[in-house]
Amino acid sequence: MLVNCVVYQNGRKLADIPKEDIHRYLNQAECFVWVALLDPLPEEVNDLQREFGLHALAVEDAHHGHQRPKLEEYGDSLFAVMHTIEVAGKELRVGELDVFVGKNYVLSVRSHSEQSFTNVRARCEREPHLLKQGAGFVLYALMDAVVDHYFPVIDALEDELEEVEKRIFAGTPARANIEALYAIKQKLMVLKHAAGPLHESAGKLYGGRVPEVCAGTQEYFRDVYDHLFRINQSIDSLRDMVTTAISVNLSLITLQENETTKRLASYAALVAVPTMIAGVYGMNFEHMPELKWAFGYPFTVALMVGIDVYLFRRFRKAKWL
Repeated sequence: MLVNCVVYQNGRKLADIPKEDIHRYLNQAECFVWVALLDPLPEEVNDLQREFGLHALAVEDAHHGHQRPKLEEYGDSLFAVMHTIEVAGKELRVGELDVFVGKNYVLSVRSHSEQSFTNVRARCEREPHLLKQGAGFVLYALMDAVVDHYFPVIDALEDELEEVEKRIFAGTPARANIEALYAIKQKLMVLKHAAGPLHESAGKLYGGRVPEVCAGTQEYFRDVYDHLFRINQSIDSLRDMVTTAISVNLSLITLQENETTKRLASYAALVAVPTMIAGVYGMNFEHMPELKWAFGYPFTVALMVGIDVYLFRRFRKAKWL
């Protein structure tokens, strides 16, 4: 679906145009066309491939989708792939944004994503002195919007981890805690797969040999690079915290098992003493001490109770019971 097709000149919006008129503006001085597509049909992308002269390999990647975030240079044009990530309840919704950038055009193809970039276009139009830098600045604005949406995801995962940590020490079943921690770890991996490669790509746009289409915008891409660096650090820190939380949870399980073992051992000792004494007098030998004694039975029962009371107090003092 065609979201919009707008032509800009000297940093200012010239007009909304139908895609059939794109060719009329491509060769005009200080002019570029910005086209946005949402979940397009292959035919729509193919039509724009002919209009802009897009490279066949880049178009093939856009058709197939599910690409690793990357930045590829084809002659004087760029092809960027970014993952959009949104929090949907307890799950992460992953989409894709493919951006074709040339000297006089920008084509953004959004797939499986509900993240709108209308505010990005509005922001660019409010800053004509920056938009005057051309298609390279639009690529920065789109990349910056994608990266900025990673921060709320980080915050949501931090809150989720804090909630699980509270449940660990509140006596929630260990299995549920471990499942929740592994779910967080999996989400962090999804975010890492989006931010890690994009961090590498952003580094190519401000240092060393910068593509011509991005000349003059290096400082903006350096800002995106710094944001991605912070995001990757936060992901690594959260992954370490999740690993620590799993270790703590497993340690608590071991402590609980030890406490259970001590209780069972204590109860077994309390039962073993009367059983031993009763077992001795249950052997039915003819000549045994106190066998004919009138107070033998009450003495034996009192002895059993006395020893058990002594053992019970010792176990309570040692906090085994």
